[in-house]
Amino acid sequence: MTQRERADTGRAEGAIDGHPIFAAAYDRLGGIGEDFLREHRRYLARDLHGSVLDLGAGTGDMFPVLARTAESSGELSIHGIEPDPHMEKRAERAAREEALDIDLRLARAESLPYPDESFDTVIASLVFCTIADPERAFEEVHRVLRPGGELRLLEHVRASGFLGRAQDFLAPAWKVVGAGCHLNRNSEALLAAARLEMTEMETIRAPPPATPMIRGTAVKRS
Repeated sequence: MTQRERADTGRAEGAIDGHPIFAAAYDRLGGIGEDFLREHRRYLARDLHGSVLDLGAGTGDMFPVLARTAESSGELSIHGIEPDPHMEKRAERAAREEALDIDLRLARAESLPYPDESFDTVIASLVFCTIADPERAFEEVHRVLRPGGELRLLEHVRASGFLGRAQDFLAPAWKVVGAGCHLNRNSEALLAAARLEMTEMETIRAPPPATPMIRGTAVKRS
């Protein structure tokens, strides 16, 4: 299937209209905070094997570390979805630049275009904040994971105290500016309510003025 055919199929499966200005700005500002995030992206990509899904590839932030992991592991089948066609176009270019062999599709996390039990690992890097229906997305992750498979998650979350109240105040405007990003979403609580069993979770102190972040794993039990 060609890239154009994949794009047309992705739109039919529920891709969004997209945010061209945000996609362009995201690419240009992508280097901000990357020194801090690099360690956590490596955490998401550690010891990968089998079939892997990058859930919400964006413009390809995970691609450099995925390319190095694929090169060192020898045998990885890497897939990715991204609902925004403007972001997906830039991700295609990033994959070429990294020489990353990835099947990248235009699709939403709430309706993944894969059969049941397709993946050993699903990676979600700063993506659940923007998903319109995160509960449905967690159900889809559960569906496409094989028994014993892992969801690996890195996400910003609502803070406590004054910062949390400030996030609540800014959230409506931030959602518009940030292409649907929910500044104050509690993704850890949503994951705890899903049919995946959390095996590790930690809070990360991000450099000011960033919001708190979490990273961890959850397993699909057989």
